[in-house]
Amino acid sequence: MDKLLKNMVTQEQKIFLKIIEILKDFPQGIRYSSLANLLAQEGTNRHAIDGAIFRFKQMIENGEINNVVRPERGLYILKEYLKKNAIGEIKNEFIEKTKAEIKKQQIVEENFYQPFANYLMNDLEECTKAIPLGGNKFKDKWGTPDVIGVYRSQASDIIKLPEEVISAEIKTDTNNLVTAFGQACAYKLFSNKSYLVIPKCSSQEEIGRIEALCKVFGIGLVSFDSKDPNLPEFERLVTAIKHEPDRFYINKYAKMVESDLFNH
Repeated sequence: MDKLLKNMVTQEQKIFLKIIEILKDFPQGIRYSSLANLLAQEGTNRHAIDGAIFRFKQMIENGEINNVVRPERGLYILKEYLKKNAIGEIKNEFIEKTKAEIKKQQIVEENFYQPFANYLMNDLEECTKAIPLGGNKFKDKWGTPDVIGVYRSQASDIIKLPEEVISAEIKTDTNNLVTAFGQACAYKLFSNKSYLVIPKCSSQEEIGRIEALCKVFGIGLVSFDSKDPNLPEFERLVTAIKHEPDRFYINKYAKMVESDLFNH
């Protein structure tokens, strides 16, 4: 495989070569977002990176690339490393060896909307498309999700499943977590899955209570570094439980984002 890749000359194939080089430095594997960030440090266009990684994933699934595996969603690892690791020891988190210097800037909540949309699509792979929303798009007292996404079965899937809508409430202010939890619950009215995304710097006591509530109500819980939207380091603490939303409301709100979310 390495010999074959060395003869490739297109930009996509050069990215493939760089991916292999990066994977050699991560014996426990590396997640999509971290892999993309490392590739971006080389100056490559982010759109080209996302397209190349998507194609790289397809080639793994088709058996065209056989020295890299995806043991779980969003995780890439060299096959030789997977064999050396005991079963169950591969962690869900990636280990980054170095971090780029981050310019100090004022962080606003909206800066995390697109990164979390990418996380839903590329790391958790729970959405085939996700978009930032926020504001007052839905124009009612139930509120508007900060991020909304949809999962659609792919053409290559043998069994086609119904579409799923996923919503998320993101909070950078640790003083409003209970309110944010209420919003995430409200989104279940029109979503198959709902996520609450909170800062890692929240008190352990509050995180513990929110985590327990999320498990009771089937809300997904994700923590993140609220100081840096470029490296938010999202970590899923509780998996969102799928349920059937109200048909009237899911269609009502879907119409408001139809052109942005469903036409793909």
